[in-house]
Amino acid sequence: MDSLFSPEDSPPEEVPLSPNEPLAARMRPRVLDEIVGQEHILAEGKLLRRAIEADRFTSLIFYGPPGTGKTTLANVIAHSTGSRFESLNGVESNVAEIRAKIEAARTYSKLRDQTTILFIDEIHRFNKAQQDVLLPHLERGTVRFIGATTHNPYFYVNSPLVSRSQIFQLEPVEAQHLLILLERALSDQERGFGNLKIISHPDALEHLAHKADGDARKALTALELAVLTTPAVDGAITIDLAVAEESIQQKAILYDADGDQHYDTISAFIKSIRGSDPDAALYWLAKMLHAGEDPRFIARRLVISASEDIGLADSSALQIAIAAQQAFEFVGMPEGRIPLAHATVHLATAPKSNSAYAALGEAQADVAQGATLPVPEHLRTKFRKKLAVESGADQAAMQYLYSHDYDGNFTPQAYLPQGRKYYTPTSNGMEKRIQERIAHWRSQFEKSNP
Repeated sequence: MDSLFSPEDSPPEEVPLSPNEPLAARMRPRVLDEIVGQEHILAEGKLLRRAIEADRFTSLIFYGPPGTGKTTLANVIAHSTGSRFESLNGVESNVAEIRAKIEAARTYSKLRDQTTILFIDEIHRFNKAQQDVLLPHLERGTVRFIGATTHNPYFYVNSPLVSRSQIFQLEPVEAQHLLILLERALSDQERGFGNLKIISHPDALEHLAHKADGDARKALTALELAVLTTPAVDGAITIDLAVAEESIQQKAILYDADGDQHYDTISAFIKSIRGSDPDAALYWLAKMLHAGEDPRFIARRLVISASEDIGLADSSALQIAIAAQQAFEFVGMPEGRIPLAHATVHLATAPKSNSAYAALGEAQADVAQGATLPVPEHLRTKFRKKLAVESGADQAAMQYLYSHDYDGNFTPQAYLPQGRKYYTPTSNGMEKRIQERIAHWRSQFEKSNP
């Protein structure tokens, strides 16, 4: 029977390591205990670890940034459960390949009584038809599916597939855990550089761990480059801070232009402004600019925040935000970042009020949910009033009082039936003066209309 199966169908652990493979591939953990980090899902007693150890899972989707171990974890699960491992890539694979893998899984199940894990990397790249091909086979248990994606599966993966899967989010690997991986690679004689005499300075490894920004693959690749390109002196390769800095070079900011990082970072930026923290707001602004975010998008959000979060407490905030947007259009980058920073700090340090925004929300809710209020007769157009008088309406009741004819340019006249109130000014910043005026006008109205 063995002649029916090709060598590529062997479990991952039976494939010999090639010295030509990148260090990151050679150092992939083979068992659960070799995985460092991701304690929120893999620590003792956590759901995913229990499911793997008990071999009680059906379909899984791993979601997280590059280099956090999604593929590694899928391989470890196959090893731990004694399953056959098949993999596809969402960019390269088609429906025919999916069906071929599923047919092979069915054959293995019948002839060897062995389950197959079908791992699909970048599952968000599959179109609806490709994802739909999987569904009946997941229902029947023909394969056990594991998908991996850097995009939020609730938005980028079809809901029928999401509903049939347990979703686990992987976080960027912490620097302390990356240090463990780097030291393991230096000491491992089978897969790493344990057969070489390497002197590694602690500050060099710490630099690699921090600059990798949570990406284990990036950290190991930088270490490999450092080891392979540094000449030995007296039989020893020395990895010092200068070598580490050259090997990893500029830190790559974790940022996707249309995914979670994009939305999470702008959310943190606006919430920092709303929370009156200029330092945090500047950091998130710097991150977005470094990662190549469209500055026009940032400027638009500043304009929105100026009215939504600062509002009438400092009406100049809106002027400054619009001026920053126009200044950016005028000067472009890189100098355009300066007016954006100007507006960011002004908005973050300005007094805050969302009273106008909240008042509009209440008025919109009334319009949407309640009965439509008629325009009071004295506020209607002259033509409409003339028609009403000709129809016998009381002309006195339709008299409009011109505010500028009265002291203080105010007269206590009703402009909304039923006396509804939406706007409640705060005492923050310049809005305190508005609060005082509103209180005076409302008291006059109440005296005139008991």
